Amino acid sequence: MRRAALVAVIAVLAACNGTDQELAPTTTSTTSPAPETTTTTMMASSTTTSDENTTTSPPATTTTLAPLESLAYEEVAAVEFPIHMVPWGESALLATKSGRVFAFEGGEIGDAPLLDISDQVRNEGEQGFLAIAVHPDYEGRVFAHYSDNDGDTVVSEFAWDGETLGDEEVIFTHDQPASNHNGGMIQFGVDGALYLGLGDGGRSNDAFGNGQNTETLLAGLVRIDVDGGGEPTLWQYGLRNPWRFWIDVGDELIYIADVGQNAYEEVNVAGLEEGLNYGWPITEGLHCFQPSSGCDTEGLTLPVVEVERGDAGTCSITGGVLYRGTAMPELEGHYFYSDYCGGYLRSFLFQDGEVVEETDWTDQVGVPGGVVSFGMDFFGEMYVLTTDRILKVVPIRAG
Repeated sequence: MRRAALVAVIAVLAACNGTDQELAPTTTSTTSPAPETTTTTMMASSTTTSDENTTTSPPATTTTLAPLESLAYEEVAAVEFPIHMVPWGESALLATKSGRVFAFEGGEIGDAPLLDISDQVRNEGEQGFLAIAVHPDYEGRVFAHYSDNDGDTVVSEFAWDGETLGDEEVIFTHDQPASNHNGGMIQFGVDGALYLGLGDGGRSNDAFGNGQNTETLLAGLVRIDVDGGGEPTLWQYGLRNPWRFWIDVGDELIYIADVGQNAYEEVNVAGLEEGLNYGWPITEGLHCFQPSSGCDTEGLTLPVVEVERGDAGTCSITGGVLYRGTAMPELEGHYFYSDYCGGYLRSFLFQDGEVVEETDWTDQVGVPGGVVSFGMDFFGEMYVLTTDRILKVVPIRAG
């Protein structure tokens, strides 16, 4: 298949923050000064390891590497609002917010979309085509989460016929009472089920009372058994707007970046056991959402990382990926994340139940503009997606 880069068009992204007007202003991506870096000493390594934790494992390699000095962004392509990238076969699938999915291979994007449902996607503000996932046992089954023309949540399966993705089968729908806090991410767990993140229904202050309501699927992590059938299940709850999460099939942990309202963004790390309560709107980050009245946090799963609003321009956390590639074995198992307004690149390692090696890489990589998502290719390498570009995270080594 021929490959070519798409034409760059800058779009508006919803910042997903806490006011009733939850959209970032229309801007052109710019590079702004990076905040000061607090760097944690990284463990040196001279040998790559094969990736045993991704759905599709690339070939094992053994290569002697020079010491890692820093990280950098390598611009791969200019794209009209890339929204998600996942491994697929020996390449990757790239989705755009408008409702198109392309093959992505060798750093190039296919000439024609493999899927185009832009006529049935409401691409406005926080709504649009939001995420894709590939079945762990059969790459010919691709799943998509999008906002339909009425603004409601749809999760569908599409079948690969050797040339395109077609034959849509809708497997889940849910009404959305507002245009913001629609969640976004879908990903398969180690149990073979598809997990979907949904927000609290929108507006501010948990206006619809869904945060602690276990009778709704909103404000929750929803489990969908795409093979065994049955009704979708509210698996975990108490989430405000889990725009991006990441399930690590190696450690069987889920990393949920939940967008805050007024004061704090957060990253939660927990097992995939049923019934966990992440606290919204009792808590925001590690704090009581209504501090003047206090709150009872007993039984809540509190975040392992919080980012205060205003820290390096923070306004809406963009959850990322757990690195499992081979180009940077020093960073094996480190979780990377960013922010739509701040645009920084930060990481940590969750080890023995604790956050260690917190690192801010922004001085090295720069601020690329509004970071909307992360991606991963077949080799487990990591990409940062902005409103108009795809950037690969690459190592800079001594010598």
